[in-house]
Formats: sequence, structure tokens, C-alpha cells
Amino acid sequence: MQAIENLGWADFFEAQLAQIDAEENTILARVIETQRDAYLVNDSAAERWCSLSGRLRHELLRPIDLPAVGDWVVARAAPQSERGQITRVLERRSQFVRKAPETGALQIIAANIDVAFIVSALNADHNLRRIERYLAMVWESGAMPMVLLTKADLCDDVQGAIEEVEAIAPGVSVLAASAVSHDGIDDVRSRIKPGQTAVLLGSSGVGKSTLVNALLGENAQRVREVSGHQDKGRHTTTARKLLHVPAGWMIIDTPGMRELQLTDADAGVAQTFEDIEQLATSCKFSDCSHQSEPGCAITRALNNRSLDPERYRSYQKLLREAAYEARREDTNLARLEKARWKKIHVENKKRPPKGMW
Repeated sequence: MQAIENLGWADFFEAQLAQIDAEENTILARVIETQRDAYLVNDSAAERWCSLSGRLRHELLRPIDLPAVGDWVVARAAPQSERGQITRVLERRSQFVRKAPETGALQIIAANIDVAFIVSALNADHNLRRIERYLAMVWESGAMPMVLLTKADLCDDVQGAIEEVEAIAPGVSVLAASAVSHDGIDDVRSRIKPGQTAVLLGSSGVGKSTLVNALLGENAQRVREVSGHQDKGRHTTTARKLLHVPAGWMIIDTPGMRELQLTDADAGVAQTFEDIEQLATSCKFSDCSHQSEPGCAITRALNNRSLDPERYRSYQKLLREAAYEARREDTNLARLEKARWKKIHVENKKRPPKGMW
């Protein structure tokens, strides 16, 4: 048996208990795996599969409000029972959300994360613009980003690659590791404190599952051989699962993401491109559009090459995406709220007046 603190329980969640009426056979548990409408939870004493209570299913407005890996939940479960029923999802401290490429709907990848490792392999997969996109979404999530460059054994200039990423990730730790030679693995382990939760984010084949196995010291995640003609591993992980590392912290492996469409992440974009945002404050006019105005610091930096044009184009692109998604999300929330009140009014009309029986 492990203490609930070892699963990531913290004061943030403890404070929410005052709003919850205690019920018989109620447990606090963390979601460690999801399978369709079933949720595997751990209450520090046992693991059990749970479903949603009818009331909770009725109250949740959006798919991203459903329990996700990393969530803390309140559930009803009889002693020694192998099944339970989730009655409440506690407010999240952080959440990593993306747009599902097939439907465009918001999709939650992991919840209550302390550190998000953005994993990029030092082979044909390495892409600075993709790393910037991940950084914007991680900063928006509330987690602390770190960039982890895997397959360091395949790179002739690891330090050069680290410095290249550091240039587009101000204030972010950049690590390099090899699951084959185990170089850098101890450094990765040392970055996470006991009780914290980390998540691995990245494209298919960058070595996330192999890295998880190296961190755990066992083959907990299934991996496949590297594809010779593509110079990258084949996609293996098909579901998210929270795993406990012997050092006392937790890690979530995630399926590879071929597409990473931005959500409403304007604050995350600003944090990722803090250098450009700061540079813009030196423009002569406060409402400078950075096109042809005199005294534009951005134009000056582009002309003297102190600002990489590719990085600036990436900044502009992500800003446009974030602004579009913000408008879209506002419209969706208004629609959902309207539908919720319509449903409440319909149900109230069905109820008999007080005193009829």
C-alpha cells in the first residue's frame, strides 16, 4: 500500500473537499487509465474500474470535462469491491488539451501534470517549429515544460542541438538522453520530485515508450524496432496510462501525435515567444503592426538578422491560430450553456407542482 501523497495528492485538491458532502463508502482516487466509458482508478489501497454516475454524466457539458488520466475523482465503492462509480471530478491544477485532428473537438491528453517533457528525436524527426507549438500548449496547460532530445546516440553534435533548441525555448530546460546507452537517463530522473507527475509528449516514433522503460527500469511499455527507411520507431502506444516510477513520482506515456492543432492558447504563445513580445515593446508606436511603421523594433531586428524570420513567422502563425480558437471556443461555450438551460426548463415543466402528492 502506498500513501495517497505518493500518487500526487496536494493541498490544491484537499481544499476542494470542504465543498463535498461525505457519503458512505466514498473514496478519493486518481485515474490511471481510461478505456471508452470505463476508468481505472487507484485510491492508494487498491485499483478498480469505475463508471460514471448518471448524475455526473448529466452534469458534464463537454467531452474534455470527462475524467482523464491524471484526474482526481470522488467515487462510491463498497469495501473489497472490484467496481465503483465516479460521482465527482475534482478541479484540475493543469491540463494538456489539443484539437482532435478528425473532428476538431477539444481532446484532453492528461490532467494534473507538474512537468511536461516535449520529446523530439535527434534524427529526421527533429523540428524546431513543432517544438515551439508544443511549448505554447504546455505553457497554456499550467505545467512546466522541458524539452527532451532523445536518441542522442544517433547525433554527432548533441551540444549543438541543445543550444539550437535553447535559442527558441527561453527559460526552458533542454536535456538530451539515449535509452540505448542510458546516457542522460539519470539526469531526467533527477528533474522530477517525489509525488510529482510528468507526461511525455511528442510524435510517433521519437522513443517515448523506450524512454519510459528506461526510467522505470523494466519493460512496462511495448516498443517496436526502428523503421530503417524512415529512421524512426514505429507507433506503439495506443492509450494513455499513468505509471509509478520507483523514485516516487509518476509518468504518463501518450500515443504519438501526428497533428497538433492549437487551442485557445494566447498566453502560451506569448510565453513561448517572450523574446519577440519583449522586443515589440521597443517599437516607436504602441499599436505598431510590425509592417511598415517607422521605428519598428521587429522590422529592425528582422533586417539585421538578430530575429530569425522563420521564428517570427511561426509566432505570427500561432497567434492567428490562438485568436481563431478563442473566438470559436467562446461561441461553443455560449451554445452549450444555452442548451443546458433549455434542458433544465424542459425538466422543470415535467415536474408536478408542489403539493400534488
